[in-house]
Amino acid sequence: MAQHLDERQVTDFRNDGVTVLRGVFSQWVETLRAGVDANLQAPAPDARVYQGDEGEGRFLVDYCNWQRIPEYREFIFQSPAAQIAAELMESKSVQLFHEHVLVKEAQTGVPTPWHQDMPYYCVDGPKTVSLWVPLDEVPRERTLEFIAGSHKWGKFYRPQRFNGQPLNENDGLEEIPDIDANRDAYKILGWDLVPGDVVAFDYRTIHGAPANTSASVQRRAFSLRLVGDDVRFVRREGIVTSPPFADVKLKHGDALRADEFPVLIA
Repeated sequence: MAQHLDERQVTDFRNDGVTVLRGVFSQWVETLRAGVDANLQAPAPDARVYQGDEGEGRFLVDYCNWQRIPEYREFIFQSPAAQIAAELMESKSVQLFHEHVLVKEAQTGVPTPWHQDMPYYCVDGPKTVSLWVPLDEVPRERTLEFIAGSHKWGKFYRPQRFNGQPLNENDGLEEIPDIDANRDAYKILGWDLVPGDVVAFDYRTIHGAPANTSASVQRRAFSLRLVGDDVRFVRREGIVTSPPFADVKLKHGDALRADEFPVLIA
C-alpha cells in the first residue's frame, strides 16, 4: 500500500499523542456531510443533545450508525483512513471500534470538557487512534485542543458526560486536573482546520474544546475510532461504557472479534 504519512507525523503522534494531517480527506467531505445530514434527520436511540443554560444552540453527539448510514460505510471501508491509522499506530492490523459524530450549532454555549476517551470505552490496548475530521472551517479559538504527552501519564481520569455529570458516580477514578485554571502548566496543542483536514489522537490523550460562539457557523465533525494490534475487550462490572455495546458477548480480555468491530486491515 502507498505511504500516506511522513516520519515527522508518526513521530509527533508517538511523542505528543496527537498530530494534524492536512487535506487527506478533502475528497470525502461531501460524502461525510451527506452522512451527517442523514444522521441528524434520524439520530440513534442513544444520541444525546446538550444545550446551553438558556437553551441556546444544540450540541448533538451520536455514534455507532455506520451499519445504517451508507456514506459512513463508504468512508470507513473505501477511504485511506485504515491505512493512515496503521501508519500512525505502527500496527499491522486495523479494526473499526466505532464512528462518532459531533455537531455544535452556531451559538451553542456548551464546551466539550477536558477528558480522555479510553476510560469511556470497553477496549484497552497500546495501539489506538481517533481520526477527527472537521466538515466545517474551525478557527483556532474554537478548535479541539490537546495536552501533549498526556497519553504517557499512565493515568485514567473519571469520564463525564458532556454536560459535566460523571458517567459513573463511583468508578474509583480521580478527577481530571483543572486545566483551564492552569493552562500555562501544560503544552496545549490545537490547530485552525479546514474541511478534509484530520486531527489524529491516541485514546489516552486528554482533549477538550470550547463552546461554539460563532453567530452563524456550525461545527460538524466526524470522528473515526480505530484500534490496532493486541487491543482487547474490557468488561467492568457495574460500570457503564460509552458506547455501551450491550449486545456484544465477548468476555473480559477477549480479542476484539465481533461483527460490531470489522477488521479493516488484517
